[in-house]
Amino acid sequence: MKERTAVIPEELKYTEEHEWVLRTGEDTVRVGITDYAQEQLGEVVFVQLPELGEQVGAGQTLGEVESTKSVSEIYAPVAGEVIARNDALDQQSDLVNSDPYGEGWIVELRLTDPSAVDDLLDAAAYQEIAEQE
Repeated sequence: MKERTAVIPEELKYTEEHEWVLRTGEDTVRVGITDYAQEQLGEVVFVQLPELGEQVGAGQTLGEVESTKSVSEIYAPVAGEVIARNDALDQQSDLVNSDPYGEGWIVELRLTDPSAVDDLLDAAAYQEIAEQE
């Protein structure tokens, strides 16, 4: 069976921990896990989300994704405040599998330092990491 190639949209930024970041405003971003990550996890059965207003540092745990295979932590790619959470995941955690870059987003953050996004990986750099694993 041929392996499916993970989708890695060019317009997003990425982390080595397999999160993606989409700039939604001058100082806000949307965060989720990559197609590669959801594929490695298998069927997602539960997503633990942070509380609104929670302050997170870059690299700090934001929540967890539980799948039929394992439990993986979600890390904040940048420092900021949780301003939105995808509550649809409470009822439909499989959105992380079916639409990781769309309806399967995890949280939105208001950035402590908007320029921190520039330090994240671009699509080509992330693809290299995913291919090495």
